[in-house]
Amino acid sequence: MSEIFEARDWDGAGRIGRLSVPRAGVTVETPTIMPVVNPHIQTIPPRALAERFGAEILITNSYILHGSEDLREDVLDQGLHDLLDFPGAIMTDSGSFQLAEYGEIDVTNEEILNFQREIGSDIATPVDIPTPPDAERETAKSELETTQERLEAAAEFRSEEMLVSAPVQGSVYPELREAAGEHAAGTGLDVFPVGAVVPLMNEYRYGEMIDVVAAAKCGLGPAPPVHLFGAGHPMMFALAVAAGCDLFDSAAYAIYARDGRYLTVRGTEHLSDLDYFPCSCPVCAEHTPKEVENHDETERLLSEHNLYISFGEIRRIKQAIRSGTLLELVESRARGHPAMLDGYRALLSHAEQLERTDPASKSTFFYLSGESAHRPEVLRHHRRLERLSLPESVLLATNSTHSSVHTEEIWTVRPPFGPIPPELSETYPANAEIPDRLDTEAYEMGARGVASLASTHPDCEITLAVEGWPESALAILPESIARI
Repeated sequence: MSEIFEARDWDGAGRIGRLSVPRAGVTVETPTIMPVVNPHIQTIPPRALAERFGAEILITNSYILHGSEDLREDVLDQGLHDLLDFPGAIMTDSGSFQLAEYGEIDVTNEEILNFQREIGSDIATPVDIPTPPDAERETAKSELETTQERLEAAAEFRSEEMLVSAPVQGSVYPELREAAGEHAAGTGLDVFPVGAVVPLMNEYRYGEMIDVVAAAKCGLGPAPPVHLFGAGHPMMFALAVAAGCDLFDSAAYAIYARDGRYLTVRGTEHLSDLDYFPCSCPVCAEHTPKEVENHDETERLLSEHNLYISFGEIRRIKQAIRSGTLLELVESRARGHPAMLDGYRALLSHAEQLERTDPASKSTFFYLSGESAHRPEVLRHHRRLERLSLPESVLLATNSTHSSVHTEEIWTVRPPFGPIPPELSETYPANAEIPDRLDTEAYEMGARGVASLASTHPDCEITLAVEGWPESALAILPESIARI
């Protein structure tokens, strides 16, 4: 597993990685999209996905190929790469989607894995059981056990050429998802899809989706490559990457285009409602909305735009990771939709998990809202306070506070970080850009930092000299702290 995936740049749990795919002879840079290709209907030819949009990997359905009278013999004879004419890596799904939709499929786990091997799949997938979000816990547990049995059987099909994925199931039950992740990591398989989240995304339950991913990541650990099954809308890519997802399979670009829907990073627009295109991709730069709507190839043009916007967002995310500004990008996306804000808040509720891989030093911390007070950098700063040596007395004061208090040292106190010793005042994240008009959460988190310092250094006499702090923040302070 460690031999085929290497994570390089990190921000939160997001990372830029390199996934080596031996059979295809390529290395895929993540995070990235795997466009879904229906082997029967190709609005955009697979080779164009590579040459025009930069797709390094795609995904297609081996179950459809297996049951196709038109294509089965061709793909067995030619191989998957020649049939689709795609120069990059190809992952294949197993029919689990059809199993979720229709309740049964007419192929066994071993049969479809063997078929994927015969047609030259680069990354094969076993038939897992995608338990829906609202299933009873006992149902989810029972179906997870079946999935785990199939993963163990799938391990026999892994070879030096063909990688095999290990889907992580467990519905919305964190303990099941974590156990599933731990089991999947122990199989020795290669790519780890978090499955059965499409219903959550369709219902805009992004907070629950993030909780599911976080639980799966707890079991998997930070190292393996994670695929978020069925995630295709660019508005949530940054959020999912920050939670630790590396691969997305996007059918949305084609499905939405078929319905006349136009993707943006803030949501979806109906083509008929647009007078102007808010995009400068080739489709939008060369056509008006009405021209696209009345075009003979409306679906193709919309599919192309949807791909341009999706791959553009992936590039933006990679640059944000490299610049150390991924969480700022996630927050800006979260302001575009209430459900995305739920997702961002859920992400920050796992700040301790994010902090384990979040770099200790970045560019500049931008405080944008009350959510920023809960970022992993703030948690890390509070923990650092526990390790500091303090003199017998310290004055914590804002920059504008002047006091005649006799003390051995004077530290800055700055929401949301709280106490900042002089030697850290110019380092990340204490050098943050913070608005003058702060919200209550920033002050309250700063007060928690002061309280943490007092609790871990009970022998130090701490005096706090601040003005304008709300009562809710001051109420957090222990009685041992003198206030001016």
